[in-house]
Amino acid sequence: MDILAYLIPISLFLGGLGLAAFFWSLRSRQYDDPEGDANRILKTDYDEHPRQ
Repeated sequence: MDILAYLIPISLFLGGLGLAAFFWSLRSRQYDDPEGDANRILKTDYDEHPRQ
């Protein structure tokens, strides 16, 4: 039972860390182009040096 005193705060910290990473990805506009990949896969030309 003593292990729960360690595991619960650790799990809450990791969950908060994951939530913070998700909100960071939303704020940094990671999900703004959902059509880009869908359209890019249908192109017939191949780009040897894609943008980074």
